[in-house]
Amino acid sequence: MEPTTLTTRRLVLRPHLPSDTEEVHAACQDPAIQRWIPVPVPYQYTDAEAYVAKVPVAWREDTEYNFAVRLGADGPLVATIGVAPHGAHAHEIGYWAVPAHRRRGYLSEALPAVLHWAFTEAGCVRMIWRAGVGNDASRAVAEKAGFTVEGLQRAAMEHRGTLRDCWTGGLLPSDLGLPSRLPYLPSPVSGRV
Repeated sequence: MEPTTLTTRRLVLRPHLPSDTEEVHAACQDPAIQRWIPVPVPYQYTDAEAYVAKVPVAWREDTEYNFAVRLGADGPLVATIGVAPHGAHAHEIGYWAVPAHRRRGYLSEALPAVLHWAFTEAGCVRMIWRAGVGNDASRAVAEKAGFTVEGLQRAAMEHRGTLRDCWTGGLLPSDLGLPSRLPYLPSPVSGRV
C-alpha cells in the first residue's frame, strides 16, 4: 500500500520517518510503555533506528501500517498508532502515547481517523484491539473509539518470554456508520455461546 498521511483538527498522522528516531527512542524509555508494549528493554537508540527503518518496507509489503502522530506537521511526536493485518479479513490496532503528551486527547482524536482509513482504504472488515489486563488507559481509549470489549483471553499475549492475560475487543465498520466490503450476519441471540 502507498504510505498515507491523515489529518485531524490538531494532528498530522504520517508514516514514521528516520527523523522520528530520536523522539521514538526518548518515548520508549518510559516505564509505562515498556510495561505494556513489547519493546526491547533497555530500549537502545539502535532499536529506534531499526523500528523507523522498517516502517516504509512494512507499508510496501502490507504487513504493518505505523503512523507517527504529530501535533501539526512540524510539531512534536505525541503518539504512535500501528495497524497490522490479522488473518484474511481482520486487522489489529495498537498504540502508545508519548509521556509528556498524555491526557490531552491526542489518541482519542487520532484513532477515529486511522479506523476510518482502515475500514475504507485498507480493506479491514473487523478491527481487533488487545491490551494487557490492567492497561486501563488503553482500554479507555479503545472504548471511547467505539470498541466493544469482548472478553478476557488467558495467556494470549507474550511479553518478554511470559504469557499474559489480555482484554480483547472488536470494532466493525457498521459501528462507525461505514459500509463493509463483506456482509455481516450477527448471531440471533447476542452474547450467548
